[in-house]
Amino acid sequence: MGAHALEPIFNPRGVAVFGASERSGALGTTVLANLIEAGYEGTVIPVNPRHDSVQGLACRAELGHPSEPIDLAVIATPAATVPEILRQCGAAGVKGAVILSAGFGGNDPNGSRLRREIVEIAEDHRIRLVGPNCLGLMRPSIGLNATFSHNQALPGHLALVSQSGAMITAVLDWARERGIGFSSIASTGDAADIDFGEILDYLAMDRGTSGILLYIEGIRDARRFLTGLRAAARLKPVIVLKSARHDTGAKAAATHTGAMIGGDDVFDAALARAGVVRVQRISQWFSAAQTLASRLTLRGEKLLLLTNGGGPGVMAADRATDLGVPLAEPTSDTLAALDKTLPPHWSRANPVDILGDATPSRYAEALRICLADESVDMLVVMLTPQAMTDPTGCAREVIEQAQAQEGTHKPVVACWMGETLVAEARALFDEAGIPNFTSPEAAVEALAYLLTHRRNQKLLLQTPAPLTDDSPPDIGGARLILESARQAGRRVLTSREAKAVLQAFRIPAEQAILARDADEAMVSAQGLGFPVALKISAPAMTHKTDVGGVSLNLHDAQSVREEAREMLERIQEEHPDVEIEGVTVERMAAVGHPRELLVGVSRDPVFGPVIAFGMGGTAVEVIRDRALALPPLNTVLIRRLIEQTRAALLLGPFRNAPEVKQHAVEQVLLRVSEMVCELPEIGAVDINPLLAGEDGVMAVDARIELSDEPPKLDAYAHMAIYPYPMHFKREVTLADGTPVTLRPIRPEDAETEQAFVRKLSRESRYMRFMRVLNELTPEMLVRFTQIDYDREMAFIALNEEDGKKEQIGVARYNMEPDGETAEFALVVGDDWQARGLGTALLRILVEYARQRGVRELFGDVLQRNSGMRQLGARLGFDEQVLESEEDVVRISRSL
Repeated sequence: MGAHALEPIFNPRGVAVFGASERSGALGTTVLANLIEAGYEGTVIPVNPRHDSVQGLACRAELGHPSEPIDLAVIATPAATVPEILRQCGAAGVKGAVILSAGFGGNDPNGSRLRREIVEIAEDHRIRLVGPNCLGLMRPSIGLNATFSHNQALPGHLALVSQSGAMITAVLDWARERGIGFSSIASTGDAADIDFGEILDYLAMDRGTSGILLYIEGIRDARRFLTGLRAAARLKPVIVLKSARHDTGAKAAATHTGAMIGGDDVFDAALARAGVVRVQRISQWFSAAQTLASRLTLRGEKLLLLTNGGGPGVMAADRATDLGVPLAEPTSDTLAALDKTLPPHWSRANPVDILGDATPSRYAEALRICLADESVDMLVVMLTPQAMTDPTGCAREVIEQAQAQEGTHKPVVACWMGETLVAEARALFDEAGIPNFTSPEAAVEALAYLLTHRRNQKLLLQTPAPLTDDSPPDIGGARLILESARQAGRRVLTSREAKAVLQAFRIPAEQAILARDADEAMVSAQGLGFPVALKISAPAMTHKTDVGGVSLNLHDAQSVREEAREMLERIQEEHPDVEIEGVTVERMAAVGHPRELLVGVSRDPVFGPVIAFGMGGTAVEVIRDRALALPPLNTVLIRRLIEQTRAALLLGPFRNAPEVKQHAVEQVLLRVSEMVCELPEIGAVDINPLLAGEDGVMAVDARIELSDEPPKLDAYAHMAIYPYPMHFKREVTLADGTPVTLRPIRPEDAETEQAFVRKLSRESRYMRFMRVLNELTPEMLVRFTQIDYDREMAFIALNEEDGKKEQIGVARYNMEPDGETAEFALVVGDDWQARGLGTALLRILVEYARQRGVRELFGDVLQRNSGMRQLGARLGFDEQVLESEEDVVRISRSL
């Protein structure tokens, strides 16, 4: 498939600067000076009707039709002039524009009109826009500095993307002093067109970028943002710094879940699913990037601390505990080996304190022994420069031991404390590529980022379907209940309705019988069997316990009647304006030794539904034990969700209580995930408490609110992460009667995909990739198998023989930036051609693309690829010869 849509912006052949000037302090003056000073090698054309030349370059009144190709325009003129400038750019074939000017939005109606106008013009002329109201962008490797910053960036391998131009200028100044360089720097500004998602998508495939730093203040399009973020994080580390972590005003929320969830909590959950790492400070930003970009790999999570001072060791251990990094316990063999090497008074524990007089040889031997310990997965080696210490000699020995490891190298980071006395040692660590830090806490944090990245990458690989194969829910029945409540003018379901919805999704819930008065309550209790619970039934009363509307463990008919009469009279008297239906009567749940849990759903304004889990009960807001996850969920994600809470400790055996049936808890979370995937009408859910014990689980109380959002054609438009489209799995029969499975690709198909490409003939590989290719690179393999089902699709064809499944074909498409057209590619194994498989693959690809709103599907095919051209013709694809490539034709079909 072709070059990325942003390639002309980040690697332009020529740049036009509109508003170029020599006036001191003008944006156009600074931008042009920056381009010249940075040494940009492409064509630079200043455009300003008031000048014939600017800063030594010939200046044009209008862009016109230059003889040299101009891919990028940098616009530093008043907002009102920008529409006409974009028309000039369109006529000249400019591919992208960086709009530095402000005045395109906010509370100004004219600014909002101008914003709409420039977007429409850009779409008409197929120009991509960066900004407006942005700092610009840099590409140091080609001398491109299209910003009005007073900083020039050093070349390097980190990309920096920021909503704030001011943050970029500060970071550039900070980084230059420390010798940190960049592959790309981009300021998104108001992001009228290109936003984080597309820039991240470009940087994911940029070979000059090894890590990405992202500064975020807010997100408008969660789906687009997460799509780009996940694409980038699959290939290289992404480290996020986000401001506005605390809400300035707490909003009242009707549900327990809503009261406990803040936007920043949801943002953290989204980042975890995207496989990225979040930091809180600029210094952490770069230390995380340094560690992750070093390509250190973890095989486990246990940390060992090696130090020549007790204090730094304790500080490091404390920080590890804070961050949830488990400390390794050295084996008896390791302790015995260290006993033979170290003085008698060494610590004999982790941290391994080798004492203040440690020599280089002592460091070397202690590190060698600790690296050989199977219980150790990563190490922080610390040194304080004491009177008898040789910091440089110790550093050399640490480097030698770290590099001498056999097999998978365990990560080793250094912390040489001090400044002057350890400067030479730090230079040696830098030269050897060993991350090194000035404080024990920073060193531990660096490895914690590595650990977080490892854990989050596992979450990134998860591709849950919206529904499981087991006992499908009654979606239609649940939807009827929701529609009935809405037609009755209610946004909140009654307790009985809410439990009926839960039961439709196979979530155990106690049957509740509505009794209008005390006598009915008594009769209902007699029919259910004792003991029972009474609860006030009033849709407007969110928390029944707060008004004394719950009575538990009633063992006989008389007590039920008396309690019901007293409850109804008291609450009606205290709340005369509230409509009370009566009381509900339920059997007391019998699950063994019950633990009270909370399972809830809240609708975040940016990221959509978010699922919460934690301790339940009446004190849930006080305890505030909860973890969050974005749906859809599967077992791996659910277990990670549970592990993040203190409630997880309650699920195991303690005192006389046996272990909870955890599978039953996991099933409830899985079913709630299904519920919010399939029912966008739901705005909030509270299952509190969910009683869990050794005999199972039971939803004792439930509350469901309806969403205000109108229904959309896309069934999953309300979700930030598009679920795995399991419903597009097909069983087809080829012309010769062979049964074949067609299904969307998954990350675990990587080996199958690689084997398929290797088995293709040289000719078939050339027809597919239009170049000589023996096998997929690791980057291509990730890109092909870890896809975003919202904007791309790949269907693989599988044939099963003797219990083994073999990939025999694949068809895929990628959505273009316009969101309406998509480029496709298809290849069938040599032994499976001319049997109808290509037709089946292309048909299902067309079906899926049409459902996702693709209006045109196109593909570039070699002229001599007669089989693909004939297949396209049979399925209604038109053909045209590309002027730019004589041996390639484009086949396309309107959907």
